[in-house]
Amino acid sequence: MRNTITLLFAVLLSFQLSAQWKPAGSKIKTAWAEKIDPKNVLSEYPRPIMERADWKNLNGLWEYAIQPKGSSKPTRYDGKILVPFPVESSLSGVMKEVGASRELWYTTSFTIPVTWSEKNIILHFGAVDWRTEIWINDIKIGSHEGGYTPFSFNITPFLNASEQNLVVKVWDPTNDGPQPRGKQVKEPEGIWYTPVTGIWQTVWLEPVAEKSIAHMKSVPDIDNSTVKIETDIVGGTYGDIVEVSVFDGESNIVTAKSSIGESLVLNVPNAKLWSPESPFLYDLTIKLISDGKEVDEVKSYFGMRKISMQKDQYGVVRMQLNNKDYFQFGPLDQGWWPDGLYTAPTDEALKYDIVKTKELGFNMIRKHVKVEPARWYTHCDRLGILVWQDMPNGDKSPQWQNHSYFDGTELKRSAHSEAIYRKEWKGIMDYLYSHPSIVVWVPFNEAWGQFKTEEITEWTKAHDPSRLVNSASGGNFYRTGDIVDLHNYPGPKMYLYDAERTNVLGEYGGIGLPLEGHLWKPDNNWGYIKFKNSKETTDEYIKYAKELKQMVLRGFSAAVYTQTTDVEGEVNGFMTYDRKVDKMDFSAVKKINLEIINAIHE
Repeated sequence: MRNTITLLFAVLLSFQLSAQWKPAGSKIKTAWAEKIDPKNVLSEYPRPIMERADWKNLNGLWEYAIQPKGSSKPTRYDGKILVPFPVESSLSGVMKEVGASRELWYTTSFTIPVTWSEKNIILHFGAVDWRTEIWINDIKIGSHEGGYTPFSFNITPFLNASEQNLVVKVWDPTNDGPQPRGKQVKEPEGIWYTPVTGIWQTVWLEPVAEKSIAHMKSVPDIDNSTVKIETDIVGGTYGDIVEVSVFDGESNIVTAKSSIGESLVLNVPNAKLWSPESPFLYDLTIKLISDGKEVDEVKSYFGMRKISMQKDQYGVVRMQLNNKDYFQFGPLDQGWWPDGLYTAPTDEALKYDIVKTKELGFNMIRKHVKVEPARWYTHCDRLGILVWQDMPNGDKSPQWQNHSYFDGTELKRSAHSEAIYRKEWKGIMDYLYSHPSIVVWVPFNEAWGQFKTEEITEWTKAHDPSRLVNSASGGNFYRTGDIVDLHNYPGPKMYLYDAERTNVLGEYGGIGLPLEGHLWKPDNNWGYIKFKNSKETTDEYIKYAKELKQMVLRGFSAAVYTQTTDVEGEVNGFMTYDRKVDKMDFSAVKKINLEIINAIHE
């Protein structure tokens, strides 16, 4: 009888939660939108590069209020919002704009599992756009600025004996401020999209010991068959030990120990190299030992791979993967969703675009002026795809400079704007450092917010010497960094060359095909060139691809086609914005793509 009552209560609770939430608005949606369960949203472990066994997901229905900037904590809330979907999105259930003159408030309650009683409780935010303030049980515990990096707080001293109350306030000036924002603008049109405000990645709790592993970094070295592991420890004292073990499946390859604060260099004999064709990952176990007792343990992984560049027999500087010439080819990937905006509706959806990119024969993705949740990069690591990671643009965008690569004018940022940029760019690199899929950092795109190019490039390179730096993809050119990056639409062209750097076509294509029933804006859609059916679109893609193939032989080391999916008013994707239709003949595209990738060896 008790089991029957429990089951009945669960069914009634589920019905009540569903009744409190439904997607807002009438815009197109993905098929995954129908699978969302408001009591079980994005339930996968959010940080696979450093995983613990125990955690609690706080995603779900919270209360929200939108108030004038500077107002006190709300006494009444406006309704329910489904976290972690941005308030402007359909899947939030709200779909309202906030703007620079108002603030978004959230509140929810949670309990701490009794089994966590002897632990410190860490509150994690995957990402919140942009300025965030947090209260636990009416005590302000911290704040954070930045829309793309994770942050966390030890909330243990502020907890009650029973239920806990969490309040979050967010302010986001969109393009009224200098902060990194990517493609977000107050008035979306053309290549600029809907604003994203507030929580847009998973919120979660994690119990940790008083002494714990706060961060880890892996640095592979295939030339010396080693991997270096660095760890940051919270609460550690002299005499505490870090133990690292490397596994190939179930086989323990090597185990080593060090005092806290010391890095470990471990031998990986006969290393299996990571590549898009063979994305092998070694597993890691990292333990913290104090007074002979294991007090913390995290699971991780790494890939043995090297990205570099080298002159070939003709004096052309080529990108290399694992010391072999390797042509990198992939789509420009905006990472936007018609129903979730910045937030994919499910983890399956998050993975889907990568799977389709591989299906098209590509070996690379350029993640365009956006940063994804940690799980996206793990999917790239596991599926085998190279990633160029852009810094989301911010501050002012210049007038289009018509490819005046040598005489364009750099932006002069204020000290405040520069400090925001540096803090977030460093945070992004630190956050993503250990993912083997990432091979190129891109500090600027098309001169949007481009400033102190040489200084920022050298600073980026010094912070991470293991990757290539593409100073300004399609932007003002300076003789710095590793890459000269041209943009040309719609067809590929090669008209700038540097004998000391790799030369790439950072954007081209943009072939448009609007499909009725799959459009964000039924009456206002554009591509750099537009066609009427899939055959015409595919034929044009192949025409450009054949031209690109000749340029590979002449010196291009990489190319990026625009783009993975349609996005809002742009209809130049391989797929529609709702991901329901493949707009080109994927098998024909894959065939010519593989020819391009392999042309470097002809």
